[in-house]
Amino acid sequence: MSTRELLEAAADEFWKPYIYHQTFDSADAAQIFAEDGQQPRVHSTEALCCGTFGELLQGELPVGSVPRDPHFLVTMPIARFARAHFMPIAGTRSVTVYPSHKVKAKRLAENLVIALGASGGILLLQSALPEGKGLASSSADLVATARSIAGCFKCRIPTSLIERLMADIEPSDGVMYPGVVAYQQRSCNLLSFLGQMPPLAIVGIDEGGTVETVDYDQRRGEISASRRAEYQELLDSARKAIPRGDTATIGKIATASALLHQERTPKKHLKSMLKASEAAGALGTIIAHSGTMIGILLDRTVSDFPRQLRSVLADVSPFDNSPKIYLTMTGCR
Repeated sequence: MSTRELLEAAADEFWKPYIYHQTFDSADAAQIFAEDGQQPRVHSTEALCCGTFGELLQGELPVGSVPRDPHFLVTMPIARFARAHFMPIAGTRSVTVYPSHKVKAKRLAENLVIALGASGGILLLQSALPEGKGLASSSADLVATARSIAGCFKCRIPTSLIERLMADIEPSDGVMYPGVVAYQQRSCNLLSFLGQMPPLAIVGIDEGGTVETVDYDQRRGEISASRRAEYQELLDSARKAIPRGDTATIGKIATASALLHQERTPKKHLKSMLKASEAAGALGTIIAHSGTMIGILLDRTVSDFPRQLRSVLADVSPFDNSPKIYLTMTGCR
């Protein structure tokens, strides 16, 4: 997206057609099938799921403060999407996926149709989310796949089932939920819904390479009790700032999380990005904690947004000659 296109977007909010998430509900799929005792009606359905620019916040909470695993993240949903199209084939439980390397989506699709007692088929995937960069490409693939299968068989699927299937595959982002959520990525469990992200832009650069989620999660160590307390304070701050649309505090939370993460997996351009952010009067920096992306947060609603954007683009171009601009999802329901 060019600077001109982004400025036009900020003026007319063209992203609104993409803000609505298809969500799962709490009904039990097996019970639905049992009501009429036959295979649900079938049709071909396409579904979307948005990605997230890294995480607003990611770390570990104090031991015993939350059930299950203390590792958590807070999502930063962006208006870039994975798209899935499932076409059933009667008499089979296997799923053929295109492109063929999307083995995680294949696994989820086959496990889901078995759980539903439904037919296998063909799964087509397309995505605007590059793989291995920390933009939730895998999670978006999996959620879009589940949504397409649910739509295909016109059935309701409990979110808990999707989360169990995803947890068996890899740590996952909370992109099956609308808006911003605090999420336990290892156990695939919702901590809390935090609200809607205000209209922000993220100028992102890629530091290169890829990160595989499972490998990253297995090699990172534990952190100290004092650091866990800091993460708890940041999460408490996010719970207040996001519902209020407090963009200044949101930027501070993202920056603090990026700086804390430097102790574990350093971003080589973080110091330079912090300087560029300060020079432009931007909100702060944001990173993909388990990825290769780092970005600068801008408030699209301020009158100074065009100048800030031009300043940031000029300052980050030496690190990445084709920085990308991402828009946050706003008003999801």
